[in-house]
Amino acid sequence: EVQLVESGGGMVQPGGSLRLSCAASGFTFSIYFMSWVRQAPGKGPEWVSSISSGGSSTYYADSVKGRFTISRDNAKNTLYLQMNSLKPEDTALYYCARGPKSIATIRHLASWGQGTQVTVSS
Repeated sequence: EVQLVESGGGMVQPGGSLRLSCAASGFTFSIYFMSWVRQAPGKGPEWVSSISSGGSSTYYADSVKGRFTISRDNAKNTLYLQMNSLKPEDTALYYCARGPKSIATIRHLASWGQGTQVTVSS
């Protein structure tokens, strides 16, 4: 059974930083593209970032480019999202997703975890 468990969320002031983690199990993590998706209250899922299976290629939404960094440790079956210079508009539930950008926002295809809440507020 595919399982993705996100952690690392919390409340932070604007300009602050957080590092999200996603522990993967139940599949061969190292052969899959992985992504981060977020969903703000009352809005649809928004793709945030993706990383290739080996980690050499990364992709970002324009809204987070230059502030967020996606990475992975295939030896630990773990995906990360380093978030710097956080803004109130980054407030959302963040999900780890199995797959590239093209399917990342489709929950049943991308096997989202339970999500981790990020709140940016002064």
